[in-house]
Amino acid sequence: MNNSQTAKFIVIEGLEGAGKSSAIALVKDFIEKHTGAVPVCTREPGGTPLAEKMRDLVKIADESDPLCNKAECLLIYAARAQLIANVIQPALDNGQWVLGDRHNLSSLAYQGGGRGLYDVVKSLSDITLGDFKPDLTLYLDIEPKLGLSRAADRGALDRIEQQEVSFFERARSTYLSLADQDDSIKVIDASQSMAAVHKDIIAVLQAQGW
Repeated sequence: MNNSQTAKFIVIEGLEGAGKSSAIALVKDFIEKHTGAVPVCTREPGGTPLAEKMRDLVKIADESDPLCNKAECLLIYAARAQLIANVIQPALDNGQWVLGDRHNLSSLAYQGGGRGLYDVVKSLSDITLGDFKPDLTLYLDIEPKLGLSRAADRGALDRIEQQEVSFFERARSTYLSLADQDDSIKVIDASQSMAAVHKDIIAVLQAQGW
């Protein structure tokens, strides 16, 4: 889609501590300047009242009833289906740009690669999304130990953030493999200074020709 009047769906991805929050603020500002309108901002899992309840189930550990890996996948895709149906697709249909904090690539990397359930996740993805996908995904790549160190500096880690380093190494490997197969996924070196990361992000956005 090259028509500058056509709404786009842009997603920011990355492991814990990769700097997604600052990247999202940067891209939001870019979209506002580019379109003259504030984009619809979403996060996953979550983004609708019902999807946020599902997010809590995924993020908060309950030692009395541990969430099994397949249930985690199902909850995330249920939340995603709600978000697309009730927020993302209506916004795009209305000509509004959408900026997402995570989307399907996270599930393929975390639950598919990290949990070792790639075939299950791919099936859920195909059933839930069909050919729906972002116009552009910016994957902020960082070595897991560095990212987790940064994340720990922010405060207490949630259920997902408390996984073993090997989990995030598998997730990162899956991210990079999928990015290598899809031109709409751009890899940004998130181990750089914030200024350098932001410079690379702006360069990618400007190169889209929108």
